[in-house]
Amino acid sequence: MAGNLLIIVLVISEPQLHTPMYFFLCNLSCLDSCTVCTILPKMLACFLTGDGNISLWGCITQFYSCSSLTATQCYLLAMMSYDRYLAICKPLHYVYVMNTRLCICLATGSWINGFIGMSVFLILILQLVFCGPKDIDHFFCEIAQIVKLSCSEKKTIELVIPVFSSIFTLPPFIVTVASYIFIIKNIMRIPSTTGKKKAFSTCSSHLIVVSIFYGTLVLIYVVPKTEKLRALNKILAVLYTVLTPLLNPMIYSLRNREMKEALRKFLKKCI
Repeated sequence: MAGNLLIIVLVISEPQLHTPMYFFLCNLSCLDSCTVCTILPKMLACFLTGDGNISLWGCITQFYSCSSLTATQCYLLAMMSYDRYLAICKPLHYVYVMNTRLCICLATGSWINGFIGMSVFLILILQLVFCGPKDIDHFFCEIAQIVKLSCSEKKTIELVIPVFSSIFTLPPFIVTVASYIFIIKNIMRIPSTTGKKKAFSTCSSHLIVVSIFYGTLVLIYVVPKTEKLRALNKILAVLYTVLTPLLNPMIYSLRNREMKEALRKFLKKCI
């Protein structure tokens, strides 16, 4: 979390980082910090004290916050992919197209779509009646686990969950994949090896983050669930909800000269 906060401070304080790419990275760092704050405190309290109790409203609040932030990340990663597509494939139009107003609109739209989209699931959950078992077989409140605890008729919500999940997550996923297809095609056309490396270096960090994020989501929610995979799903859930937000600052800072230079300048000012 400290790494994400440091990225936010660097992007705000250093003029050389006042570009669309770092503006979106600042939003991603803010989102990662919120995700960690949503899950990690309760999880650590459970491990340290052995008290895994959580109220119904606390569980629903945690689910809505976590799922909304995850959906927002899908859209935000798509916007970052589109930004890299314009920078690499349309360099002459990049400054004109990716202006301040568009960046703010894309980032704001990502946050709004994420939270509004998950409001559909929140409304459905609030209509359920809970009178049965109270044990959740997970380390945080996931929608599938909450539905299992309900005594209400579940067929409708079990059908709605994958449909609406696809509606809200497929479009940004398609944008992300399409952007990188065009990016890779454009990079392969560059004749020199040095030029290819330079072009790929501008999006390699983001590609790593996208691969980890979507890779874990696919394994958790798309691959058919079996008894053997349940334990693995919990581990993967830890990866995309807790470890990925912690790793993102290292992935971006260690592979980015501008971020390293901004950090050196920032430390000189502080000292």
